[in-house]
Amino acid sequence: MITQELLDELWDFGDPAGSELRLACEAASQAHTDAEQAELLTQQARALGLQGRFDAGRALLESLGQAADAAVRTRVKLEAGRLLNSARKAEEAVVEFEDAAALARSGGLLFLEIDALHMLAIADRARSRERVAEAIDRALAAPDDRTRRWLVSLYNNLGCSYSEAGDLDQALAAFLQAQEWAERVGTEQQRAWAREAVQECAPARRAPDAR
Repeated sequence: MITQELLDELWDFGDPAGSELRLACEAASQAHTDAEQAELLTQQARALGLQGRFDAGRALLESLGQAADAAVRTRVKLEAGRLLNSARKAEEAVVEFEDAAALARSGGLLFLEIDALHMLAIADRARSRERVAEAIDRALAAPDDRTRRWLVSLYNNLGCSYSEAGDLDQALAAFLQAQEWAERVGTEQQRAWAREAVQECAPARRAPDAR
C-alpha cells in the first residue's frame, strides 16, 4: 500500500496540474507493485477533478477495473465520490463515499475510512455533524499522528458548520480543538489556519455583548 507520507510529498493541492504530473510519473515507476501503481492513478484522477476535468478523471478510474486490493477498491470509490461532488452531484457522491467508508472499515484502512467520513460530512449536508462526529471518534482512536492529523480538518469543518448556523459558542469550541490538534500534529500551514479561525471567531462571538 502507498504510504501517506509519499502522497504528502507528491501532492500540492494548490497546484493540481503539477500534482497530476508528479503522480503520473510516480505511477509509471517500476519501484511500485501493480496495486500501488493503481493507488497512485486514483490520486491522478483526483488531481484531474481538481482541474475540472471530470470526464478524464472518471475514465482513469474506470480503466482500473475491479481491483482485488482493498486499498485500491476503497480509493476508487473515494475518488469517484470526490469527482461527483465537485461536479455538483452530491447525492450520487454520498453513495460512493458510503461504499468507500464500508470498504475501508472492513479492510482495516482507518486513514481512508476517516477520509470517506470526512467527505460524507461535506456531501451529506443533512447529516453533516453526525458524519463529522463519527470521523472524530475514529480519528481520536488512531494509533499514529499522521492519522490523528485529520482532527485538525474535522474540528475546523465542525466549527464552520456551527458558525454558519449562528452558534458561535460551539463554533469557537470546535475551532479551539482544531488549533490544539494543529499544534500537536498539524503542519505549519494548518497551525496558521487554525489560529486565524480562532482569531476570527472570538471577536464575532463577543460582538453581541459589546452592543
